[in-house]
Amino acid sequence: MIQEDAAQVMDLAKFGAAIGAGIVAVGAGMGIGRIGATANEGIARQPEAAGDIRGGSIILAALIEGVSLFAVVVTLLIALG
Repeated sequence: MIQEDAAQVMDLAKFGAAIGAGIVAVGAGMGIGRIGATANEGIARQPEAAGDIRGGSIILAALIEGVSLFAVVVTLLIALG
């Protein structure tokens, strides 16, 4: 009986990790999409600042990707642990 309960808990942990990884992917996509949209809007308003805006948006996108990769690794460790 105890082993069955432990197996159910592990199944729930794997399900939670899968949901967490999905939420991370959606959140990262939304964040990078918002960066791209506002960067394009900023470039349309001030074309002479296109280089600065582009550089800043690339740095922000890289930071979001790093955080999302870290979150996915944590969820996979939860699922496998």
